[in-house]
Amino acid sequence: MIHTRSVLRLLAYIHLLVAALMAISLALAFYYDEPEGIKAFSITEAAMLGFSLLLIAGTRGEKIVIKPKDSYLLVTLTWVLATAFGALPLFISGTFETYPQCYFEIMSGFTTTGATALSSIEDKMKSILFWRNMTNWLGGMGIVVLFVALLPFMGTRGTSLVGAESVGPTKDKLTPKIQHTAFALWAIYAFFSLIQTLLLWIKIPLFDAVTVMFGTMGAAGFSAKNSSIGGYHSPYVDVVVTIFMIIAGSNFALYFKVLKGKWRDVIRDAELRQYLLIITVFTLLITLNLHSHNSYGSFFTAMRYAAFHVASIITTTGFATFDYNFWPAFSKTLLVMLFFVGGCAGSAGGGIKVIRISMLLSLAKNAIRKRLHPEAVTPLIYSGSIVKPDVILSVAGFVAAYILTGFIGTLLFSLSGYDFETCFTASFLLLGNIGIGMHDVGPSGNFSIFSDSLLTVGSFLMLVGRLELFTVYALFTKTFWKR
Repeated sequence: MIHTRSVLRLLAYIHLLVAALMAISLALAFYYDEPEGIKAFSITEAAMLGFSLLLIAGTRGEKIVIKPKDSYLLVTLTWVLATAFGALPLFISGTFETYPQCYFEIMSGFTTTGATALSSIEDKMKSILFWRNMTNWLGGMGIVVLFVALLPFMGTRGTSLVGAESVGPTKDKLTPKIQHTAFALWAIYAFFSLIQTLLLWIKIPLFDAVTVMFGTMGAAGFSAKNSSIGGYHSPYVDVVVTIFMIIAGSNFALYFKVLKGKWRDVIRDAELRQYLLIITVFTLLITLNLHSHNSYGSFFTAMRYAAFHVASIITTTGFATFDYNFWPAFSKTLLVMLFFVGGCAGSAGGGIKVIRISMLLSLAKNAIRKRLHPEAVTPLIYSGSIVKPDVILSVAGFVAAYILTGFIGTLLFSLSGYDFETCFTASFLLLGNIGIGMHDVGPSGNFSIFSDSLLTVGSFLMLVGRLELFTVYALFTKTFWKR
């Protein structure tokens, strides 16, 4: 049974929170004297307030009941409707010609994808760019997780909501109360955000520092520059962003353990070690390949570019400092391989996740061992613990559904008539919430080349990718709607 009235009431509260956060962009529109921005945000704020108050009035006196099914519906509706309202300022201000383009852009923001349909960015209003980039930051740790963190009346009801929105095959509960866990995650997220902003402010204006931080910590990739991070022409900015992309792609639960003095747990974490190993190995391989082709003069310059783009792709951030379409084929192939990895579970990043890839490889290894020794008992062990069969099934099912969804997306994008490289990477970069791909959707390209109908397909891919498929797909089953 779906508790529809409870879902609608919580949906109203969440959108009041989003409206309050959008008010920052409205204030900036006044500050920068942008009449069109003031109009766009004022109308949107009024629409969101009206929508929320109507839902609250219609569900007055309702005792809030949230079960797992309700959480799937609420989380999905939150992201769909928050994007629908969030796209209005872009449409009203004339930033895009059509609403599907606006919806794609803000879905890309909230899902931390960073793919854009804007051909030119720097000529847009500051308030619009701030809101566009702020969606990156809000989506990084999760709209619903923020809601649970701030509202004490949620209590244990927030557990299933956080689980439906959080990423990874397992969910870390850092404290006995889920509200405290959500607050701790957001506090750590905000702390790193502040540190990065201050470090960037040393070299670039405050507005740029904040918007770059939004894209970095959200593992999202929106930038206020046409040339992304490359537009700042600063090795210092490149290095700072690289470091914080790696931080954002790590499991935030580990930072909490550091605060609690549990250093050994962090050092022993298998996923973190594998994540850092992948970054190190791929960076070195690409650096050697670029240096052998004399792509960047010195070895260390090649390493800076290699490290930046490896971190950008594996964390699914999608920033760029150079159009790697001009790199040697070996380096480009390595980057495409990273499309199928992603960051750590419990991070701001998207993708399949390092932990799932590692479990599947261990499963394959066990299968070979079982062939050679049929009587052997071969439990799947990860990070020193035996993985439960239901987790293994979930991981295998997720990867299968992920790849199938990506190929269906590729097929649909191929209807555009663009080459396979463009369509294949377009589909998987959206599904993995990566933001940049190859060829026409590479660092120098954008999604304005596609029709509104394909942008709508892209919006769906980003949504299911960010909510890890099953939260959304469950809504399309008969079982979900049975009483």
